Order: sequence, then structure tokens, then C-alpha cells
Amino acid sequence: MSHRRARKPAICHILTAVLALGLAGTAVMSAARAADAITTTFAASLTAVPADAATVTGAVYVPVYSSVAMTPGKIQADFSVTLSVHNASEQRPLILRRINYYDTAGKLVQAHLTEPVALKPFATIEVFVPTKDTRGGTGANFVIDWAATGEIAEPVVEALMVGGIGAGHYAFISQGRPIRQIGR
Repeated sequence: MSHRRARKPAICHILTAVLALGLAGTAVMSAARAADAITTTFAASLTAVPADAATVTGAVYVPVYSSVAMTPGKIQADFSVTLSVHNASEQRPLILRRINYYDTAGKLVQAHLTEPVALKPFATIEVFVPTKDTRGGTGANFVIDWAATGEIAEPVVEALMVGGIGAGHYAFISQGRPIRQIGR
């Protein structure tokens, strides 16, 4: 009997380690898939990342809502989220260094880039969070780090939320807010 008890914890530790490695691998694969989705889906919007050093950098914070409480503690509406990042420059590429999605508690839900990408002048990319993905919760947000090799118009970043309950459908936008800019 004590022999079985000795094996059970060992098996539990092995299973826990396998599960932990599997979850870590899933997070890495998820980030790689998200980055691949951006580079594949929006290939026409992207250009080579400039070799010159970035002289202007910034960050944009975008509040989003994958879920909204319709009545406290009773009814919740889930929303899809489409984050759009627009290069507002007519002449320079916009380098995107980070597109991270955080939940209500500020915990990283998903990184959408594994390496920087450059957006052509006036081009746009999008990140989509489906309605059934409620990991972000009622206070989710994105943070986008960007850079450029010279003076550039700030990127325009917005999120469109669409969802509904029963026969009621709702859509609204949330605009990004600059939270850091260095250089000009």
C-alpha cells in the first residue's frame, strides 16, 4: 500500500511537469501563430523593417472589452474585438515592436508579435479576438510599441467591439491613447 502512495506523487509530479511544459509550449505556439497570422494576412501592408536605427519611439494603450456586464452579476454580453493599427504617415514605414493583449488584472493574455514588423505608409494591420475568447474580461487592453527612423505622424489605433444578447446587437469603438513617446 505504501508502495502505491510513493508512485502516485511521482506520477502526479511528472504529469504536472508535462502539463506545465505543454502550457508553456502552447503560449509560445500561440504567439508564433498570431505573428504568422499578421504577416500572412497582411503581407501587402508590410514592408522590410528599416535597417537604420529608430529615432522616434512610442507606445499606445487601447482599452477593449471582450465582455461587458449588462446587469451587475447577472447578464454579461461577450464581444469580438478587432484592433486596427494604421500607419498615418504618407512617407515612412511604421515599425511595430509589440502588440500585447492583457486581461482585466493586467496579466498578459497573448503576445501578437514575435519580432518587429514594418507597416507601409498609410497601411493597416488588424488583430482579431473572437467573441468566444473572453480571456480579456471586462477590462482588457492592448499595448502597442512602435518606432520609426525619423519624424512620423503618430499611428492611429482603434478597437471595434461587436456583440449582442438575444435580439440586441451592439457595436462600439475604443480609441488608443499615447502613453509614451520619445524623439520627434
